[in-house]
Amino acid sequence: MIAETPSIRDASIVANLGERIMSVTGVTALDHTIQETNLWLKAIEEKLELGSRQQAYNALRAVLHALRDRVPPEVAIKLGAQLPILLRGIYYENWHAAGTPTKERHASDFADHVAMELPQQFPIAPLTVIRGVFEIAWEKLDPGEFEKLMHHLPVQIRELKS
Repeated sequence: MIAETPSIRDASIVANLGERIMSVTGVTALDHTIQETNLWLKAIEEKLELGSRQQAYNALRAVLHALRDRVPPEVAIKLGAQLPILLRGIYYENWHAAGTPTKERHASDFADHVAMELPQQFPIAPLTVIRGVFEIAWEKLDPGEFEKLMHHLPVQIRELKS
């Protein structure tokens, strides 16, 4: 029988076998961030009723990038510090702090920003994606810090959290 290489999805399963804990990477911090990232993706996949973790990843990445680009750099950094290590890397991918914050004032403009980050023909409307990801972020992050972040957004964008 040929042993299979564990996938990232398999990495979310860290089984306690008596005193031994199975590790995918052999590095506790990496195993933990893979597990935490999978919890975020699973929650988004379920919340938005998506067909795969890949779609959940695409949704999370698009909203995090739009959010990061819309707030001042010091606020973006505070948000990044709250994310699991793996999500933090995705969050900062291709970030140019000097170009932030963007000037989107309306929910439709923010949704357009998210839509540009999503793959073509994504199965869910950008406004629905934003609402779902905001709800999961609210659950996973410190609510007080997330609320402070939201106050840096125009009212129309903040109202997407409701």
